[in-house]
Amino acid sequence: MTDAPTTAPVARAATTGEVLAGYLTVQAGAFLRALPQAVGEAGSRPGALPASARAADDLLRAVRRVGGVLHTFAAAFDPQWAQESRTELRWLLNLLGQEPGYQRRAVRLLGALDSLADTSPDAAGMLAGHAGAPKARALLERRLTLARTRAHTALLQELRSARLHALADRMTLLAGDVPLVAPTAAEPVAALLPQTAAALGALLGAGERLPWQRAAQAYGGAGLHRLVAADAEPGGVPASRTPADADAALAADDAPWLRARILLKRARYALEVCGGTGEGLAELDGVLARHQEASDAAVTVATAARTPRITPATAYVLGVVHADQRLEVESARYAFGRQWPGVVPGLVGPVAALPG
Repeated sequence: MTDAPTTAPVARAATTGEVLAGYLTVQAGAFLRALPQAVGEAGSRPGALPASARAADDLLRAVRRVGGVLHTFAAAFDPQWAQESRTELRWLLNLLGQEPGYQRRAVRLLGALDSLADTSPDAAGMLAGHAGAPKARALLERRLTLARTRAHTALLQELRSARLHALADRMTLLAGDVPLVAPTAAEPVAALLPQTAAALGALLGAGERLPWQRAAQAYGGAGLHRLVAADAEPGGVPASRTPADADAALAADDAPWLRARILLKRARYALEVCGGTGEGLAELDGVLARHQEASDAAVTVATAARTPRITPATAYVLGVVHADQRLEVESARYAFGRQWPGVVPGLVGPVAALPG
């Protein structure tokens, strides 16, 4: 489902308070409409939350937008209320995202392994007939099913908790009475433009700091080979590494891209508040979502490969699947690099780009 804006542009003649209240009222209404459906579906059986895809997506979309607006335009809201709301929304976002996240990961990893182990005569995979493929598949499926079941249990415990009820009450109040700071609320809507420009500037700054040289090729394997050698003495031999060191190196390599996705979302939502379109940002968000899911999937495979007493053949297959997901990470970076230059001109002059 496309994560599209859910509000129409507001005339610039309105006040800051009217624009923010109108936007947040719409998002709070979407939250309250989607919550009962999402809670009801989640209470039926493990894996049921994504079955109500529309309700779950609407709920997550509203949570992200409210949290993003409270962050970007923080000066316009009561500070304590805004901080508490952001904390609770972040908690709910993490809670709701776990189970469907594990399901998407299972689809991704099992699909990749099945493709690699395909035995079709005209399109055999590199793992076709490999003795470790069935065991590797069973191991991944078992681990992901267990993780999804645990996430579902945690979800059930929290979805009927006092904490969620308190958040729902908070959103009910938000739908009718946004706690704005009085002087700021009365300002013309142009007062929102500096914060919007700051959100766009943060995204542009993060984009400039991305390792574009590595992303210039569809596969940056050479860079991956040298992730852990940066701290070695010139001409010296790098110190021996543990699996935890490898995990840390990959996490540090992914971090700038994950941060760019957070800033991209904030920029999108700020533009929505001001009636801007943020052309191209939704597509870029989708590319970075693919990057993050492939990165998370690779971590899952690496963890599974450290399961005690698995056979060398199983470990080998898991290694191939891990490499396949890291290839997906590199591919997403390349795609982002191809699209980013076309989006930048629309972000450089954010005030001029907003409707008048």
